[in-house]
Amino acid sequence: MLLSLIKNLVRPRIKQHASPLRLHIGGQVPHADWKILDVQRGPHVDYVGHCGDLSAFDDDSILEIYASHVLEHLGYVKELPLALREFHRVLAPGGTLRISVPDLAALCELFTDPALDFAERFHVMRMMFGGQFDKADFHYAGLNEEFLRDYLRDAGFVDIARKDKFGLFDDTSNLVFRDRPISLNVAARKPPPA
Repeated sequence: MLLSLIKNLVRPRIKQHASPLRLHIGGQVPHADWKILDVQRGPHVDYVGHCGDLSAFDDDSILEIYASHVLEHLGYVKELPLALREFHRVLAPGGTLRISVPDLAALCELFTDPALDFAERFHVMRMMFGGQFDKADFHYAGLNEEFLRDYLRDAGFVDIARKDKFGLFDDTSNLVFRDRPISLNVAARKPPPA
């Protein structure tokens, strides 16, 4: 507890912006309306950090969060629920969360499709478990719509809805393999004050 308090005292706080902040977690491509937070440094990364620790951001300080193909990199027992609670904490009341993850149901259908050859089936397996090119490129959670909705409800989100596309970024949320979308795209909101 004392160590946590000291970390929070010495950790730099994010300067509050005049306009509401839009946070793209795991993004790589700059966008004028969005700030990027990623676990690894990069040329367009504004904040380096883990999505399960948003302590540098104030409560209710972010208008929107977008995270495409991020949550599957978290352990489903502790890290995933913690990250969603952090998203909920920093979002402004009524704020929107947009999440895209590999759709485990779609990937299982693809994996068992007898029309796939060895290389294609291997590629589907990599979409399930990560490319494993570096320590951040492993998948620890397999999510379908039922599981993701449950995690979001437990974190306090409402108005949970599946989306075909978000139309925000040209990223993995739009990925199609063998004419099938492989991403589960879901939007949710932090409830406004009662």
